[in-house]
Amino acid sequence: MTSFYDAAISFPTVIYTTLLGVVMVYWLLALVGIVDFESTNLDMDSDLHADAHVDEISDLASYLVALGLNGVPFSVVFTLLTVFAWTTTCLAAMWLLPLVPTTLLRTVAGLGVLVGGLGLALPLTARMIRPMRGLFVTHTAMSNAALVGQSCRVLTSSVDEKFGRAEVATRGAGVNIKVWAETPNSLSKGSTARILEHDAAGERYLIVAEEHIQ
Repeated sequence: MTSFYDAAISFPTVIYTTLLGVVMVYWLLALVGIVDFESTNLDMDSDLHADAHVDEISDLASYLVALGLNGVPFSVVFTLLTVFAWTTTCLAAMWLLPLVPTTLLRTVAGLGVLVGGLGLALPLTARMIRPMRGLFVTHTAMSNAALVGQSCRVLTSSVDEKFGRAEVATRGAGVNIKVWAETPNSLSKGSTARILEHDAAGERYLIVAEEHIQ
């Protein structure tokens, strides 16, 4: 039996180990508010780069729907796929690959394990995200002009022309919205701002710090 450490840093597990490291860094950045994990939602979010091919994105979204991987941000899907694929591949590298007699056959078997790990991860991820979809339902109140003029609290570490999230207090749960602001500005996590206008095309709101409101 191969040791856990050796299995994790050797082929084929090392590929998923690298991806797992990327995922961990991503969520650390999301935890401190540097990146917005919901910005990678594959419900055809409109803040796509201008040079992205819409047909290709639509095809990808349709494949994910067919596999049951829709309804949550892609960052969540990618994380679960990576964790499940890494786990199954690492276990196979520890228990099964050492039984293969030659290096050449072990490499071929490793390719099979690499693909098989992803194949097993797909249904496991689809089953895992099924009860999570309700947490990411987009309500109409989050994307209309009715919030213009209201105050909000910044949730991200900064707000600029391309990035920002804020929460608008309501009688029930707060409404989490996508926002932007002209730079330079004094907005940071916890700052109070005023919503000035609604960008229907971008599904976002222009905000300015409360102290700049005359």
